[in-house]
Amino acid sequence: MDLRTPHRIALLIAVCSALAVALGFAAFGRFHGLSHAWLPFAILGPVTGAATYVIAVLLIRRFVQDRVDLIHRTIHEARTGTSSTVQDLDPLGRVNEEVVAWADSKRTEITELKERERFRREFMGNLAHELRTPIFSIQGYILTLLDGGLEDVRVNRDFLERANNGVERLIRIVEDLDMITELESGVMAMEPACTDLERTVDEAIESLEMLAREKKLILRNDLDEGTLVLGDHDRLLQVFVNLFNNAVNYGHEGGLCTVRSFVVGDHVRVEVADNGSGIAPEHLTRLFERFYRVGKSRSRNEGGSGLGLAIVKHIVESHGGTITVDSTEGKGTTFAITLPKYK
Repeated sequence: MDLRTPHRIALLIAVCSALAVALGFAAFGRFHGLSHAWLPFAILGPVTGAATYVIAVLLIRRFVQDRVDLIHRTIHEARTGTSSTVQDLDPLGRVNEEVVAWADSKRTEITELKERERFRREFMGNLAHELRTPIFSIQGYILTLLDGGLEDVRVNRDFLERANNGVERLIRIVEDLDMITELESGVMAMEPACTDLERTVDEAIESLEMLAREKKLILRNDLDEGTLVLGDHDRLLQVFVNLFNNAVNYGHEGGLCTVRSFVVGDHVRVEVADNGSGIAPEHLTRLFERFYRVGKSRSRNEGGSGLGLAIVKHIVESHGGTITVDSTEGKGTTFAITLPKYK
């Protein structure tokens, strides 16, 4: 249906009216024996038809226009949340555009809701799995002690230490969850200041020195002295601790993890590169998701919270920076971070 429809309807009504008037007068003339019975058809018929056409067009256009405008306003307000008073020369076409746009927006909303629901289910499942592993371990050690192991000096201290390790892992998970919630909600405010990145990286390496030594893996700081960025020292320290911890967990014995930097305009690009096992391409796009693991069983056994890289991403982005990852299976992984340079 388009704007020509009212004219067609009016024309049909006008023709019918003209024929009715003409036939009526013709029948009246013949019934009374009047001559020239065709005159009413020739004169009154067209006049009546024209008048009927004009009136019908006005009434139909008014009727259709009012209702189309009402539909247009209703759909526009529902789609945009704002009122519309614009008179369109093609209201039906405009309504069609609004309906299509509204349907597209609803389709997008439905897709987003489905994606959020999928993410929620996956997150809750992963969280339950992360918590279940240490809880079951702690429960197993405690039950063993209660069943008589507590009296056995050869096992009681060992099992208590293992149970304590499980408790510490639970604490790390809860603390990381709390931190990422604060980061996502903006509650955790950054305190940017002049930060010596070379010293920050040294601190991160020192905190993981024993773990790296056990793995016979070298953490090397190749940053130039005086590499200054505008950032929160404590939060950036956590970024490098998490990245180094990731390199140690996934690195092979005798491996190497190196930190280097380059100045790019108003930012400093920092690269943390290791020569570990690498990451398959299908995992790279999801690497910064909460609880997403490349090697699920191995990572859980190594005791990570599964939130380290998600926290890194939020901290870097809170500084106005970016983080990307490039990896080749069997060759290693490079995380590239950009941070604002201190001027």
